[in-house]
Amino acid sequence: MKKTMISMILVGGRGTRLQDITKATAKPAVSFGAKYRLIDFTLSNLTNSNIDVCGIVTQYEPFDLMYYIGSGASWDLDVLDGGIRFLTPYSTRDNVLWQKGTAHAIKRYFDFIKNHQARYVLILSGDHIYKMDYQKMLKQHIETNSEITIGVKEIDILEADRFGILEIDQTNHIVGFEEKPKNPKSNFASMGIYIFSVNVLEELLNKASDSDIDFGKNIIPKSIKLNKVVSPYKFKGYWRDVGTVESLYKANMELLDNPNYLELNVSKNMPIYSKSLNLNPHVMLSKGRAINSVIADGCLINGEVIHSTIAYESVVEANAKVIDSVILPNVHIGHNSYIKNCIVVNDLIIPDNYRCDASELILLTEDNLLKVGEIYE
Repeated sequence: MKKTMISMILVGGRGTRLQDITKATAKPAVSFGAKYRLIDFTLSNLTNSNIDVCGIVTQYEPFDLMYYIGSGASWDLDVLDGGIRFLTPYSTRDNVLWQKGTAHAIKRYFDFIKNHQARYVLILSGDHIYKMDYQKMLKQHIETNSEITIGVKEIDILEADRFGILEIDQTNHIVGFEEKPKNPKSNFASMGIYIFSVNVLEELLNKASDSDIDFGKNIIPKSIKLNKVVSPYKFKGYWRDVGTVESLYKANMELLDNPNYLELNVSKNMPIYSKSLNLNPHVMLSKGRAINSVIADGCLINGEVIHSTIAYESVVEANAKVIDSVILPNVHIGHNSYIKNCIVVNDLIIPDNYRCDASELILLTEDNLLKVGEIYE
């Protein structure tokens, strides 16, 4: 059955800027806000936009992510005429077809797009936090006779060297694109969200050389030089790329500081769905106390948690204190421990009487546990 627009989510990158957080898992599977995974936001946006065909292009450490998503039922994407398909690297008689970049990955699986006979393809990242109705972006794409539409967000100019930066002319067309510039010409950042007319994308990929492997660095700049109609879709809502340890921490703190954060507590306005892990409710014991914090299911709290997020199946023992921190899943924090300004990686056991009173953000791992803190009596 023909579809007007299908989606492709690129989740194959290594996420090296998240350091040990992505040591054994894909970035979109990283825990956020105690309850969620990063991929929840993109999948929920698809559901809320009535887009029910999604190819998820994987490569780096995909098992945890694939297990978590499963059939897509938690996001109502387990449909007969569409649904989620995992597109993984495969081997031919000659070699293994690894993905070299975002455009190269889409080219590898272009048959998936063609098989659905879609007129438009929506290309997404799986590691951004935002709510968007992609149908509004498609509506603009069609009304402006665009061949490529790029989601755009105004950012602080001081952060421009982290993003692809766009130049937009007076006719509201994109006339320049520079990836992570040191001297940016604007503060319009690409959100890594693209709508392509399929015939245009096929033409661009067929013309691409072996070195044209990335949308931001190669395909988009070349499409501008070829005078393709490239338009911005200016997004006004909250959006954060959590590609670094610092940005992941900041997004968690913003959730705690803003009770209306993305309206996560409202079920009627584009809800964000997440997979239920069927865990027990969190338990607060006699010495347990939580202030301005989010605590996920399966946690046992007998210490003090202040302005922190505690992901599922974590334990905070008696007289321990966790302040201004992000605790990832299955962490055990021992008696009388003190943790401040930290992200604590999955599965870490913090010994009794441990103290890490950091003045600046620290990623606490098994390797640096006793380098950045100490055990005291």
